[in-house]
Amino acid sequence: MRKLLIMGVAALAFAACETVTTNLPDRSSVTTGKIDPAMNAAIDEWFEVKFMESVKRSPMFLAQLGIKERTDEWDDVSRAAQLEEVAIYKASLEEMRSTFDRSKLDASHQLSYDMMERFLTHQIENDKWHAYGYPFNQMFGAHSQIPTFMKNQHPIDNAMDAENYIKRLNGIDEFLGEIVGQSQASAAKGIMPPKFVYGHVLRDGRNIISGAPFDDSGADSIFLADFKGKVEKLTDIGYFDKKDLVERAEKALLESVGPAYENFIAAMTEQEAMATDDDGAWKLPKGSKFYAHRLNRMTTTDMSAREIHQLGLDEVDRIHGEMRAIMQQVGYDGTLQEFFTYLKTDPQFVYEDSDEGRAAYIRDAAAMIDTIEADLGDYFSFEPATKLEVRAVEAFREKSAGKAFYNRPALDGSRPGIYYANLYKITDMPKYQMEALAYHEGIPGHHMQFAVTQKLDIPKFQRFSSATAHSEGWGLYSEYLPKEMGYYEDPYSDFGRLAMELWRAARLVVDTGIHDKKWTRQEAIDYLLTNTPNPENDCIKAIERYIVMPGQATAYKIGMNKILELREMSKDKLGDKFDIKEYHDVVLGSGPIPLSILEQQVNAWIASKG
Repeated sequence: MRKLLIMGVAALAFAACETVTTNLPDRSSVTTGKIDPAMNAAIDEWFEVKFMESVKRSPMFLAQLGIKERTDEWDDVSRAAQLEEVAIYKASLEEMRSTFDRSKLDASHQLSYDMMERFLTHQIENDKWHAYGYPFNQMFGAHSQIPTFMKNQHPIDNAMDAENYIKRLNGIDEFLGEIVGQSQASAAKGIMPPKFVYGHVLRDGRNIISGAPFDDSGADSIFLADFKGKVEKLTDIGYFDKKDLVERAEKALLESVGPAYENFIAAMTEQEAMATDDDGAWKLPKGSKFYAHRLNRMTTTDMSAREIHQLGLDEVDRIHGEMRAIMQQVGYDGTLQEFFTYLKTDPQFVYEDSDEGRAAYIRDAAAMIDTIEADLGDYFSFEPATKLEVRAVEAFREKSAGKAFYNRPALDGSRPGIYYANLYKITDMPKYQMEALAYHEGIPGHHMQFAVTQKLDIPKFQRFSSATAHSEGWGLYSEYLPKEMGYYEDPYSDFGRLAMELWRAARLVVDTGIHDKKWTRQEAIDYLLTNTPNPENDCIKAIERYIVMPGQATAYKIGMNKILELREMSKDKLGDKFDIKEYHDVVLGSGPIPLSILEQQVNAWIASKG
């Protein structure tokens, strides 16, 4: 879920493309005509031009890709820019349809054509929900993404980079202020998060402007510490030039950044007074239609909230049964809920609550990833060429951030992929779950998925698109696959794998419960506490995440189920011809795609094997 949700509309378009299957031609049975190689080449060039035009409209997306252009600017996030982007989508869709004859493209280019058509069509449709995104919440928003962006994606390799860092600091007032204004406009329409969100947001905002030069507490603020650390490493300038840069950065922090965050805090405080404790999307104008739209986008299926809710209940029951078998294996005599309590309270299952304990978690998680990476050859024909780092979530946002997440590497490999583990409350990160979590975020999960995708010989827009059910379905499948590879030898770790799958199954229940069935926040928390082994704080943070990101959490289990379903179908149809490496090539070989297109790709692979 590692999208920069504060990116300008151009960057967000390609970084957050979530395609679905409705309102577009069903081409699964269309016979390809005579292939025209010149048209294949022409549409490749067109895709590249459109992608790079989009990238260059977004300074922040340029930085995400590791391209040093417009490094003194922020994205234009105004409503006018959004409408201009929609107009570009409409013109591009018409241009593609009128210029290229899909029937003359080969199968790979037909897929790219379909993906671009879906992307453009649905970005146009998505605009009617532009005000619904809760631009500030505990999971994402400009207030927390600004310092994260500056720290992780604005390198300082020379004096000019430092100058541009200062220019960006001076631009924060306008950039953050624009998003605050949009938040206020949404609130005026009755679209705002529930009251509990504001406590998180206000705390994080105050944390960001704590420390020097904002106060005399002694420590440097996150901005100043980052800037000083990067400038100090420069070798092309001397001591006094570095001192001058730091002084000008401090001035920018005091004159632009500080006032920007003070205005943000004032606006959020005003909204907090108007907020209610209603949690679900049902409370919003046209809330039921908005939630149906979100489920459609996130799952890339037409499943209804009721169908998803029942699937979740069924999966929870199944996984509970498998958990009881492991209870018997380890000789535990008691109920499943009592076993959950045992896992939450016995100190053998957690790291020491200290700097040493947190360092040990990071070290051991990295070792798990290194071990399985050396054992991929029997299951994959590829491996990630980009480095992966395991890091703890930064202090300024650890109280609000999720349990774990992944940041993509730079396109040229200059910035590694990052698996972030939230170790603020280390008891929420038990040892028995860390193996599955490392596989999900690292290898063979998101790091391998995205590192491989970025190297595929497909148009760049496909590499940087996102179909949540496919991407997160792969992440959850990557927790399951190591079981078949001989991992999870410790039955408690295998229980942890099941606990992670159970967590995603329970999400189907609570997400639809909150947003469709009008469950309260507490009802949803109680469901997780009763039906999963996760500690209370984990359950609270999870439910608060699902409240502000309607539908997103349903994508994981639905995506995993589809990947496993298609794998079993392939085995049944191919018999001895089935090759797990080839199957994984098919699943990952086209980049993130909707589940319906994944099924088409798998069926085509089966047919190709005769």
